[in-house]
This record gives sequence, C-alpha cells and structure tokens, in this order.
Amino acid sequence: MSTATAKTEPEDVQLAEPDQERLSALLVGHARPPRPSALSASMAFGWRAMLKIKHVPEQLFDVTAFPIMLVLMYTYLFGGALAGSTEEYIQFLLPGIMVMSVVMITMYTGIAVNTDIAKGVFDRFRTLPIWRPAPMVGYLLGDVLRYLLASAVMLAVGMIIGFRPEGGVLGVLAGIALLIVFSFAFSWIWTMFGLLLRSEKSVMGVSMMVIFPLTFLSNVFVDPKTMPGWLQAFVNNSPVTHLATAVRELMAGNWPAADIGWTLGWAGVLMAVFGVVTMRLYNRK
Repeated sequence: MSTATAKTEPEDVQLAEPDQERLSALLVGHARPPRPSALSASMAFGWRAMLKIKHVPEQLFDVTAFPIMLVLMYTYLFGGALAGSTEEYIQFLLPGIMVMSVVMITMYTGIAVNTDIAKGVFDRFRTLPIWRPAPMVGYLLGDVLRYLLASAVMLAVGMIIGFRPEGGVLGVLAGIALLIVFSFAFSWIWTMFGLLLRSEKSVMGVSMMVIFPLTFLSNVFVDPKTMPGWLQAFVNNSPVTHLATAVRELMAGNWPAADIGWTLGWAGVLMAVFGVVTMRLYNRK
C-alpha cells in the first residue's frame, strides 16, 4: 500500500480583529527614543575617531616617533651653538617644540574629514537626527587624545635628557591644558579646508603652507630679540609666539597673564570665524 504525501502551503497568520487593534495601538503609542543631546552625539563621534586609531595604530607615528625625532634633533644639533649646552637649551626648547609639534598635527583633522567625504560617510551623517556640528566636534575631540599623547611623549623624552620644569606638576598641566585648548580651536581651520578642498593631498599641501611659516616664524627656537626689526614685529604678534611663551612660562612656574589672554583670545577668534564657516560649508555640502 502506498501513501501519498501532500505538501501544504504555509498559510498567512491572521490576527483576530481585537488583537490587530491592540497591536496597532501599541505601535502607534510606542514612544520614540529621545533625540541625543549635543554632548552625547559629539562624544559618540569622538569615540568613533578613537576607534579608528585602535584599528589603524600606525597613524600614531606622527604623535610618537615624529615628536621624539624633533626633540632629539633640535636639542643636539643647535643646543651647543645657541645656548652653550644641550642641558641649558632644552629648558627653553621643549615647551616651544611641544607647541610646534601639536600645532602641526592638527592638520590631520582636515585630512580625516576630507577622507570621509570622499567615501560618502558624510552623506549618512547628514541624515541622522543629531546636533548638526556633532560630527565635526567629534573629530576634534578624538584628536585631543592625539595632542595629549604627543605632549606626554615629548615631555617624557625631555625629562630624560635634562628638562626640569620649575613650575612642577601644576605648571606642566596648566601649560598642556592651554596648548590643548588652542589646538582644538586651531583645528577648525583644517575642518574648513577638509570640506572646501577636493582631495586629502590638497588639504595637506595647504596646511603645510600655513603651518610651517606660522610655527617657524615664532619664538619656538630662539629669542626674537636676535631677529631683524621688521621680522620681530611679525613674530612678537604671532599666535604661536604667544602660545609658546605662555606654555614656557607656566612650566617655569610663572603666570604670564598677557600671553595667556592673547592665546585664549586667538582661540576664541579662530573658533568663532572658522567654526561658523565650517558649519556653513557642511550644511551646503
């Protein structure tokens, strides 16, 4: 005796009318999750930037190997000629070279922004129900870790070869905090260029054209009194000079109120100008 097996098609599950009404009421009445605050959204994008460092640790070379090379090279090449000994010169050089190195690595913020635009990631960011500047602020917050790491590496190397800050721990922390605040504001310049230019090579090229004259035409390496008068006028009013002087004096145990005020003023102007321009470009991108 043979038995035939019949295949049964699956039937659509139909809910009773009262169940359908309850389900509809539940879906309609279910509250949406609250919109993230500006702080939480910015912190989330900052965490994203740090995760990129975790997965691509080679990008930390510019905040580890490069600062070490600068400290050792300038100390031992010019210390004897400019100050008579490397031990004497490192007291003047280290705060300045720390300022120079951190200001130089701010340009990578613009490169990261430009790369995400090229990959289409920003198209997704703009559709999210979040505070509009959050992606930009997140980039900058993520880079604060890079600034702190570069400062710590350079300070450690300087201490090994003879740097002794008379301001102690508080003076060093105050100097680094001021440097981080200025670098955060300065980075808005590169977010603007990251949105404005079409390739990361263009962003890097423009950044180097701005950063190199600004950092070298300062009191990072030598006292401006040895320079020609026309050059002193520029150097003495440079934001990098004010920053380097403030960091140097704070680490020496002094309180340079004028240079601190100039540095914070420059930081406020940079954020007010380039932050506004960056967000206008971002909204129109």
